[in-house]
Amino acid sequence: MSVAKKQYKRITTNSLVEMKANGEKISMLTAYDYTMAKIIDGAGIDVILVGDSASNVMAGHETTLPITLDQMIYHASSVVRAIDRALVVVDIPFGSYQSDPKEALRSAIRIMKESGGHAIKVEGGKEIKDSVKRILAAGIPVMGHLGLTPQSIYKFGTYTVRAKEEEEAEQLKEDAKMLERLGCFAVVLEKVPAKLAKAVAKSVRIPVIGIGAGNGADGQVLVTHDMLGMTHEFNPRFLRRYLDMYTAMTDAFKQYKADVKSGDFPNEEEQY
Repeated sequence: MSVAKKQYKRITTNSLVEMKANGEKISMLTAYDYTMAKIIDGAGIDVILVGDSASNVMAGHETTLPITLDQMIYHASSVVRAIDRALVVVDIPFGSYQSDPKEALRSAIRIMKESGGHAIKVEGGKEIKDSVKRILAAGIPVMGHLGLTPQSIYKFGTYTVRAKEEEEAEQLKEDAKMLERLGCFAVVLEKVPAKLAKAVAKSVRIPVIGIGAGNGADGQVLVTHDMLGMTHEFNPRFLRRYLDMYTAMTDAFKQYKADVKSGDFPNEEEQY
């Protein structure tokens, strides 16, 4: 006998824990502006991540490192104004939390106060333990991020799959359990073997959200511009493109140009 899923008028951190306990998968997408966030929220997506991937998608940087705390707050505040249901999680950008727990707390407080976001996300395990503890002690919800951590790309030197070797896999498992013990409400696993992600999801009570981590995770996240096909150079195995917006938009722009050049736009019905 199937059990009806609970209907949530508003998603909270507690909602996500309940969803995992009830076997309901969690949907998560990125947004960086009001218009996109409004559409995503209206579609019923559970979590919106204001990711530091805005550095790539919105600003054209090669990595996530250049984006600033002020810029993240700007993007997050734009997203929050569009939301009726989704939980909004905001990345703390590189250099705003790693070295000093006090600075980490100041950064998290600024995000929460100035953007209205509901939670923050940080990358790393035991090396950022003190920063995570300090943020959580202030009552700010924290989502962890393990596996491939893009803010550490120059350390890794590659975007390849992480934790394929036993030593790194064991450390990832320990870090996930540590984040749970500290009080994190969820953790993202990026580009790790599916078998490992499934094992981690089973070992903790908090939700594990995967990106390139197989279907054994408790939910999935993708960059919206990638899954809509607005970007077309990025083709990892884990990415499913639900639309080809790059082609559709290019065709529309070309048609608009042609209509303007020919004098067809605006026509009689499009004038005052």
